Amino acid sequence: MLLAQISDPHITAPGALVGGGIDTAAFLARGVAALNRVAPRPDALLITGDLVDGGGVEEYRHLRALLAPLAMPWHLMAGNHDGRAALRAVFDDRPELSASGEFIQYAFDAGRLRVIVLDTLNPGAGSGRLCDARLAWLTEALDASRGRPVVIALHHPPFLTGIRFMDDLRLDPADSARLDALLRQHPNVERVICGHVHRPIVARFGGTIAWCAPSTAHQIALDLRADAPPAYIMEPPGFALHFHEPATGVVTHYASVEEGGGPRRFAEQT
Repeated sequence: MLLAQISDPHITAPGALVGGGIDTAAFLARGVAALNRVAPRPDALLITGDLVDGGGVEEYRHLRALLAPLAMPWHLMAGNHDGRAALRAVFDDRPELSASGEFIQYAFDAGRLRVIVLDTLNPGAGSGRLCDARLAWLTEALDASRGRPVVIALHHPPFLTGIRFMDDLRLDPADSARLDALLRQHPNVERVICGHVHRPIVARFGGTIAWCAPSTAHQIALDLRADAPPAYIMEPPGFALHFHEPATGVVTHYASVEEGGGPRRFAEQT
């Protein structure tokens, strides 16, 4: 089983650029092409939030066109830049986006793996929340998935990364503590996956392993100083491949969108 993950494409209306100069649509098109080259083909792709930059209908229409060439099933989730109403309006043929009332929360199967998608969007804020209603829904979803390997997906990381200005915009600390306690009651949770920070990051959380995916476009500058200013950097974008085998559980691979030449076979040693 192979679950692909991309994050934070920040798509704009056609012709608009992020930050005055970043063509996020062109970056996503390259990411889609890279995903279509993956062999074996992923069983599913999950895009972990900040699908668009401003939450508008035209942005979601543009996103839909950019995703059309994907050669695998794909799933969407909301981030802090997203708007639930516009997302649902443009992707109104996706029943999972409206199945749980106010919040965009659902689960899907990728082989034996159960993927549970959470909604941490807190309108008007860059940080995330998991309120009582969302945590209650998650509790039911986890109880229904006992005995199966599970991946939990949410946009905002529930842990500190050391990038201070992004840590100020993480999942609410009290909500993170409750999520941590809940996941520790479910040892079948193989991975917690998220986005938001625009960097590949690994941490321990909830008795399991948590992973942040990079953006398909611009990355947050890696600066761990306490007074580091908010900044981005045009490092090569990438994506994650979460490989699952019953004997080993989930193994997460980071892949760059840039091929860099090759692959080339190792020369025979003489």
